[in-house]
This record gives sequence, C-alpha cells and structure tokens, in this order.
Amino acid sequence: MSTLPASSNLVCLPFSDADIEGAHALSLEVRWPHRADDWRLAARTGAGFVVKDGERLVGTALYWPWSDQGATLGLVIVAPDQQGRGIGRMLMERLLDAIGPRMTVLHATPAGQPLYEKLGFRKIGLLHQHQDSDFRAPRVEPPPGERLRPLEPRDTPRLIALASRASGLERGTLLLPLLDIAQGVALVTGGDGEHAEALLGFALLRPFGRGHAIGPVAVSSAGGLQTQRAQALIADRLAANAGAFTRIDTPDEQGLGPWLESLGLARVDTVVKMARNGEPARDPDVLQFAIVNQALG
Repeated sequence: MSTLPASSNLVCLPFSDADIEGAHALSLEVRWPHRADDWRLAARTGAGFVVKDGERLVGTALYWPWSDQGATLGLVIVAPDQQGRGIGRMLMERLLDAIGPRMTVLHATPAGQPLYEKLGFRKIGLLHQHQDSDFRAPRVEPPPGERLRPLEPRDTPRLIALASRASGLERGTLLLPLLDIAQGVALVTGGDGEHAEALLGFALLRPFGRGHAIGPVAVSSAGGLQTQRAQALIADRLAANAGAFTRIDTPDEQGLGPWLESLGLARVDTVVKMARNGEPARDPDVLQFAIVNQALG
C-alpha cells in the first residue's frame, strides 16, 4: 500500500455507492460517456477505491475479481488538474494489492500504458472502438442449418459457459445482471425433433454511454464459420437499434473492423489490451467478437 506525503490532503478510501455521483461527474470531466447507471453496474459487480482531496473526489479505480484465477480492472480516472500528484499510481497499487496473484486484464489508453508497464502489465492485443447512429444494418444470413432466435431464460447457463470460454474469464457474476438490462439474440442449430438444439453463439444489446452497446458477442468456431456467425448476430442487434447511437468494442484479432466501417460504424479509438500474471485461458473453439466494455472485459 502506497503512502502520501505528510503535507498531502489526499485520502484513499474504498469505493461505495455514495461515490457514484462524484465518480460520474469525474468521468464526464474527462469526457468519458459513462452514465450513472453504468457506474452502478460497475460498482454492483466489482469493488475499488476513490481518492478525495477534502470533499472533492479526484480519482477512481475499480476491479472485478471474476474468480480466484482471473480479474479485470478499469475506470482508472484522475481529475485533469490533479495529475502529477501520484494519484494514479497510488490507486493502481491499492488495486493490485486487493487483486493479489490473479491473472489481471486491462485496456490501456496511451497515457496510462507506461504506468501499467512499470507495474508488470504487458501488451497482449488491441481493441477497436466503433460507434455511430447513422449506420446500415443489412440482413446477414447465418450458416446453413443455423438460425437466430430471441434469448430465453433456459439459455442462461449455456450463455455463461460460452462467454467464459471465449473470454477466458468467469462470466457468471457479470452476465446475470447484464441479462436483466439487455436484449439478446441466440444462434442455434438443431431442435428439430431429431437433434437436440445446440447454442452456437449469442449477442447482447444494452443501454450504455451515449446510447447502446453491443457485447458480449461470442460464437463457436466450428467449421471455420465464426465470422459469418458473428456478423449475423451483430447485424441482428444493429437492426434492433436502427437509427440510435450504437457502440461496439471488438478485438483486433477478429478482423471485424473493415466490415463495421462499411456499415457506417466508424472506428473512433484503439486501446491496448494488457495482462499481468499470465493471459486469459481462452478456448479456441469459442471466439469473442465483442467485449462488454473496456473495464469489465
């Protein structure tokens, strides 16, 4: 745990629900799009710390211990006029003390990457943020024999399993609250009386930031048809949100960027995916084409 100079007025405290209003104001100050409800979801599923200077909240950082093995961290914000006081490093040290030996993932802005490297994180990929309200939503047919249908309550255990395999992180504690606010679609095959129905993928659309976000999107890679499956799911969710602001954060390795841009979803940012104490143990048979968001993974 880091310490502050004796003359400092800064104090570091555990994040609480009472801090949501101040944290939301801080994120607006740095022009992040998060709504107060986005902060509530983050706080509900994780924990963290705030730094205050007197009554003013000047720094935040949250983490999510998804299991004994894996965690993510994010929402690391320092008020612009308070940078240079060691607030970011202090928050990160507190987070890493709390996370312990877990493999930990974060998405780094260019400003934050040097600090994260000093703390033992290394680059493992890139993530592209695409968004707009003026986009096309063409119908993309799933592979032959596969079909889209709305999510049903009975799907939940299989959704959790697919999302966990695709991300390499335990997703049960995250998907359950997400499903309360999201509209989802499943990609299935079988279920015709002769063959049991198999779930091959899914996509969620939920309120977030300036409008809505698509993610997670996870699909089976069976037969090498993963891109077609992902595009069918994403196009369906875009059609459900036609004319409204929509964001999707997609891993570089999945190669969806040119297709998303062709639909009118401009790439507005790229961040570095970093990990410490190893990497997520992802299953190559299930791929993640969109994450929930850059903090939750």
